Order: sequence, then C-alpha cells, then structure tokens
Amino acid sequence: MRTVLVTGPGGAGRTTVAAATALAAARGGHRTLLLSADAVTGFPGATEPTEVTEGLRFARIDSGEHFRTELLALQDQASAVLDLLGGNRLDGEELTELPGSSQLALLHTLRRAAAGDWAQDGCDVLVVDLPPLREALAVLALPEQLRRYLRRLLPPERQAARALRPMLAQLAGVPMPAQWLYETAARRDAELASVQALIEHRGTTVRLVAEPGPAAEDTLRTARTGLALHGLRVDTLIANRLLPRHSGDPWFADLAAQQEKTLDHWYEEWTPAASLCEVPHLGRDPRGLDDLALLGTTSGRTVSGAAGAGAGLFADDRPAVGPDARPEGRAGDPWWIEDLDAPGGRDGVLVWCLPLPGAVKEELQLVRRGDELLLTVGPFHRIVPLPSGLRRCTVTGAALADGVLRVRFAPDPGLWPRTS
Repeated sequence: MRTVLVTGPGGAGRTTVAAATALAAARGGHRTLLLSADAVTGFPGATEPTEVTEGLRFARIDSGEHFRTELLALQDQASAVLDLLGGNRLDGEELTELPGSSQLALLHTLRRAAAGDWAQDGCDVLVVDLPPLREALAVLALPEQLRRYLRRLLPPERQAARALRPMLAQLAGVPMPAQWLYETAARRDAELASVQALIEHRGTTVRLVAEPGPAAEDTLRTARTGLALHGLRVDTLIANRLLPRHSGDPWFADLAAQQEKTLDHWYEEWTPAASLCEVPHLGRDPRGLDDLALLGTTSGRTVSGAAGAGAGLFADDRPAVGPDARPEGRAGDPWWIEDLDAPGGRDGVLVWCLPLPGAVKEELQLVRRGDELLLTVGPFHRIVPLPSGLRRCTVTGAALADGVLRVRFAPDPGLWPRTS
C-alpha cells in the first residue's frame, strides 16, 4: 500500500489538495482511502470509510469520540483501584476532550488503517490529511517517542516477577494493578509499533502544500530540516493557488511575480530530490468533485526546471533522485556509515552520516548518552538509537558540511579489542 501524508503551512489549502490527490488516485484506477479530521465539501462525514465516488472512500477522524471511548475504557480497567479509593465514575456525556486528544485520535486511525481494519474492499493508496506542518511533524514523531517512554517506565523484562503479584496482593490486602498495567503497555506498544512501521515504510512519503510567498518559504526551509531529522521523505512540494503569470492588472502582476520568485527558489532547493507540482488558482474556493478533478487535471508536475511535465497531483512514479544520492534504507533511518580504513582515510575510524539539509551549525546540538545520540536541530529534537557496531565505539568528533552531519567514531579497545 502506498501512503501519502499531506501537510503544509496553515491556510495553504492542504485539505483540499489532499482530497484532490485522493480523487486523482482513484480516477487513475487505484482503490483509495482518504482520512481527514476536517470536513470536505461534498464528502460524507462518517467516521467509518464511506464511498464518495468509484474507487474513493473517505473517513473523518473524530477526536472527541475517540477521547471518550478511550477514557471510559481506561476507567473500566482501573475500576478496582477507583472503587478502593472511593472515586466517582465519569459518564460519557460529561467528558470533554483535552488538548492533545486530536493527535492520539490521528494515531489511532492510522493504526486501524495499518492493521487492515478497513481493507474489506482493498486499499492501494492511503491519503492522510495531516495537521499544519509543525504539528504534523510532532505527531509523526510521537509513536517512536511514546514507545521509548514505555520501555523506560515499564521495562518488559520486569514482567518476570509477575508470578509473585498474587501473593503480594494477598499480603497487602489491596489489588495489584501491575499485571493489567503491563498488559496495557504491551498492547499500546504493539499499536504504536504498527503506526511507526506505516510511517517508516518505503511506500510512505510526505507531500507538502504551500502557497508561494516569503512566509511559506521560511516555514518550508525550517521544516525541511525537521523532516530529514525524522527520516521523512518528501516526494512532492505542491505550489498551490498560483496566479496567472501574465496579467494586465498591476496588483495581480506584482503578486504573480512574487510567487514566481519563490518558485524559482523552490526549484533550486527541492528538485530533483522531490517533484514540484504547480496547481493554479481556480478563482474561487474549490467545492465538490468537479472542482477537485479540475485541480488534478490543470496541475503540472516536474522534477526539472520547467513545469508542465504532466502527471498531475498523483503520480505512480517515485520522486527523482540525483545521480550522487545514496540509496535510502527505510524511511525513518536514511543514514549510512562510512569506513575510513580506505586508502587516505584514518585507521579504525567510522563515520555516521546523517543528511540534515538546511541545518545551521549554530543551532545544532549533539550529545552521546549510553547507546543513544541526542540530536537537536533548531526547534527539532530526536533521540536516535545507535547502530549496534557504533555502540562499542566512542565519539571523536562531528562536522556539518553540505547538509550532512558526519559523526566520527573510534572503536573502544575495552569493548571492541583488536585481534592480532
């Protein structure tokens, strides 16, 4: 299954573009499912996949319903402890969702899609309308972060003592919640693992939607580094709501010239590693399937210097890659190790290379802690587990050049002794 994650600066029209992309995929013969927390004009509002047109289904993400369902289930699981403490149970009608519930609802919906809960009719393409760019990055990083928290707070190996819990419960005279707590943690870890696998799958790419202009240019330049830090691959940058290039009205001509200038910068920064798709302004807010189809047919995709190469909003081909680009592993781990034992290199030195396009040396922080590397790049932060070979090495230095962070490692004689 191919998964297309659509995001961009707020107000850039990402929901409309996500719907148009899904429709274009469906009209191209792919069984397509669109997920969004926002309403789409002319689409049904059901939380279960509902047919929109031939080949296209839509499901709305209802964070309020998910919050109530999850909290009531947790309340039932902890009923023994709540009764012991004399707690009064909450009714579903009095529950109001809390901040952060929308992110968890999105992860839950992605888990259902990854698990094949909605695959009764098959699904070739999954299009997900994500929140605005900064929030989307935080959501996509959440499964990895939450799994790390669970492993630290409730280490799986501690479950070896569960045979003693019934005896401890009798001695203490109170219920022991540890068993269901560990079972819940294991279930949550498995659910988060399936979402993480979907995000990191080679068939998953990010599609950025932005209206060309100085503000969007700055936002995308910053986000490009964050996307790379989390190993998220951008297949297409969609320049949305483009004005006609030639207008007799000076006001429109100035706006179009500003858009053209931004587009020139985007072609330099993003291609050929990603496609750039130009979507014209319809002169009105798109409404209904006809307008969404029009967006798909009037847009032009390119990986070179000139637009109009066709393929529209959805293309089966993968984004072009420069001749010197290194092949990536899974998305989420697009890094490689260089061995400097080669002629002219330094004996025994390994270099871990992390592509961070747009990163600035002054905003980069790197800390080794145990078997993990703590990376901070501007507003973005990630804790990266080291490959097994590098765990037996010490960090001897790091350098950022040409958009690639190179961390040098030398074997630790105490952990990786040389053989004579």
